[in-house]
Amino acid sequence: MSQEPVVLDEAPEGLDAVLPGVVDHVAVARLYGEPLFDLPRDLYIPPDALRVFLEAFEGPLDLLLYLIRKQNFNILDIPMAAVTRQYLSYVEEIRSHNLELAAEYLLMAAMLIEIKSRMLLPPKKTAEGEEAEDPRAELVRRLLEYEQMKLAAQRLADLPQYGRDFLRAQVYVEQSLQPRFPDVHVLDLQSAWRDILKRAKLVQHHKISREELSVREHMSIVLRKLQGRKFVEFGDLFDVSQGVPVLVVTFIAMLELAKETLIELTQAEAFAPVYVRLAYSPA
Repeated sequence: MSQEPVVLDEAPEGLDAVLPGVVDHVAVARLYGEPLFDLPRDLYIPPDALRVFLEAFEGPLDLLLYLIRKQNFNILDIPMAAVTRQYLSYVEEIRSHNLELAAEYLLMAAMLIEIKSRMLLPPKKTAEGEEAEDPRAELVRRLLEYEQMKLAAQRLADLPQYGRDFLRAQVYVEQSLQPRFPDVHVLDLQSAWRDILKRAKLVQHHKISREELSVREHMSIVLRKLQGRKFVEFGDLFDVSQGVPVLVVTFIAMLELAKETLIELTQAEAFAPVYVRLAYSPA
């Protein structure tokens, strides 16, 4: 039984005493972040402020298929009178709210009325004497095709989707396991070389002799000293007891090895000791 809404034009006396401004000290709403403890008396809610759609359809065929399946009608033998009546009632409902949306539904309504009227007429035989095609045949074909596409779309939607059902894991793996050491500045290399010369002058000999020194030979000597060792301090590769000429040739040999990328010179930080290592790992 429906009841007529009661409208109060004026608040009765004593209503302010019955309706407290604060209900259990809890705000009934928030307006611009501020709590609102009492509803305004002149609050106006438009008629279309809230709409609840219990069923949403994607088009006329979707609505027609819904009406047939909901009442368990045989889609191959559609009762046109009942379906057309229910369809037109729905179209009339949406026309009062959205005329543009109802336009595409009106075309299907016209088709249903045409089929219904054709079924009321006696069937005409073809020129070959065969029975005429059922007026509902074309509609049934379209409904079956639409239902197949709808079910296929539903199966696709049920498949796991990236971003909705799962996320792609991202793992960053360092490809190069070879550690990269800081480069040695030229000034640090010069400073280390000057320290070697100072140490050589302290133990220099006054023996005069002529000696032929080979840079290639000292390159091999430096490589042999680095074999099997991870790092060697720069000063440990020089034998100060052999004099300045040997130190110079050894230093030139190290520069050649570094130029040919056979050795690497590195240091942990500024003003730290300089270390030398092989740039390759022997088999």
